[in-house]
Amino acid sequence: MKTSNNTILITGGGSGIGLEMAKLFSADNQVIITGRTAEKLENAAAGLKNVTAITADINNAADVEKLTADLYKNYPGLNIVINNAGLANYFKLTDENANAFEKASEEILTNYLSIVRLTEKLLPLLQNQSEAAFVNVSSIAAFSPGIVLPGYAVSKAALHSYSQVLRISLEKHEKRPVVKVFELMPPLVNTSFSKDIGGENGISPEEVAMDLKKAFETDTYEIHVGGTAEFYKLYLSSPESALQAMNASR
Repeated sequence: MKTSNNTILITGGGSGIGLEMAKLFSADNQVIITGRTAEKLENAAAGLKNVTAITADINNAADVEKLTADLYKNYPGLNIVINNAGLANYFKLTDENANAFEKASEEILTNYLSIVRLTEKLLPLLQNQSEAAFVNVSSIAAFSPGIVLPGYAVSKAALHSYSQVLRISLEKHEKRPVVKVFELMPPLVNTSFSKDIGGENGISPEEVAMDLKKAFETDTYEIHVGGTAEFYKLYLSSPESALQAMNASR
């Protein structure tokens, strides 16, 4: 996958991993960042060249309709979509008044269903390009769930399965060239997104962005960032050990 002269959409691009991706790719690509908070997006875009901000809530059907219409009209060369926006609720299923159903519903919508919707709407546009890709930002929790992230883990497991099915479906589709599907699986990352579970002990978002760029260069479709690589090996050798390791300090 080429790493320059692309037109890239990054959801959740106003902060954290999404912003670092925008910074990295904006040097050699046209980048569109989207998110719910206009001020945050505008501030992020203002400090970067080749970056445009479009305010949109990917959980809102009307917003998605407006966003995709804008992209088809004004960015017909769009060839990379990075589904980065996410939601995590930190709680335990045994907590009093956990509201697990409500929280899980929000996470499934944000981390899985909204991606299915946006992908379906943008796939025809990407299929018109000479080279194109979807990137789904998943998680180490897709392999083994953490006790303090029950809904998040389930939603990322769903996204992992969806990414695999989408990749295989596109590979078997008669249309060529094939739209590629990458899945980015970071461990704990030092961003505000993960501050409630010790994010300051995680890797930098810059490292995550760099690993994605390297994966583009080598067409590595499942990207195990940082410690996720070793954890994946543990998971393959012993799923039970991986589950225990994920929850050792909980």
